[in-house]
Amino acid sequence: MDNRAREEAAQWFARLQDGELSPEQARRFEAWCAEHPTHQYEFDVLQGLWRAADLLPEARWQALCEAPAERPRKPAPWRYAVAASVVAVAVGLGLFSGLDHSKVYRAEFSTRLGEHRQVALPDGSLIDLNSRSVVAVTYENARRGIELKQGEAMFSVEHDSSRPFVVAAGAGQVTVTGTRFDVRRDDDQTRVAVEAGTVQVQGRLAEQRVTLTAGRGTHVDRQGEVATAYAVNAEELTAWRTGKLVFNNATLSDVAREVSRYREQPLRVSAPAVANLRLTSVFKANDTDALLKALPRILPVALRTLPDGSQEIISR
Repeated sequence: MDNRAREEAAQWFARLQDGELSPEQARRFEAWCAEHPTHQYEFDVLQGLWRAADLLPEARWQALCEAPAERPRKPAPWRYAVAASVVAVAVGLGLFSGLDHSKVYRAEFSTRLGEHRQVALPDGSLIDLNSRSVVAVTYENARRGIELKQGEAMFSVEHDSSRPFVVAAGAGQVTVTGTRFDVRRDDDQTRVAVEAGTVQVQGRLAEQRVTLTAGRGTHVDRQGEVATAYAVNAEELTAWRTGKLVFNNATLSDVAREVSRYREQPLRVSAPAVANLRLTSVFKANDTDALLKALPRILPVALRTLPDGSQEIISR
């Protein structure tokens, strides 16, 4: 599936670089993206590689363009000649082997309330940032380092066995060479969920390690203790990437914590009995007011506005 999706992504990418799509082509492209999550992922990878192409020396790009490939039917700038063929996939996957890894790359990226942002890193890896999130990036010769300072991020990591990709968040640390996984940092813990590949989660002590594969997750508490791996629904946990909040038998305390990420003022829960009530539903992340209006119709609760403007869920 991945190889075919990769080739199809390259074909669509080449068409888009060659000019505007016709209405029919645009419809087919949207249908292709929606057909399978891998389609959108592979296309996003190519876009990320292309956006980071300026980090390659011009001589390296020219050498890549001289690789055996079917030339486009009409003249195009040498940068677009690469994208105009399925060979762009092979180029993309090996593209950043030509970068000078001895140079240190540092950057910081953040999102505001309600904002989602995708960032392409120098090696072609992608970071999707959720609302109110901050990451600091440091790429060095033998290590690709990320610090999740706050919030949540989905990482799509380009494979490079010589330079592990390490994400530090709170008392936890996640190490991979190439995979897709989500990390969320809260005040009391850091949660990790794996969508594809394998990651290693380490706690405060080096011997505290848990290995996760696709569909597995764990969390690290503020003392640095790593929980035993458990099953997770990565699609539900990362539904924020498509603007959704998915709750599947979630406690109201967890609901309040999640909703607070998308509101100016935090949402609180009045008492443990209320906090332990369960909710199963789907809402839009950009319309949490609708969620709050729906809660009293679903559960025996009411909403109270506090003097500071925040709201609290109370028993009805």
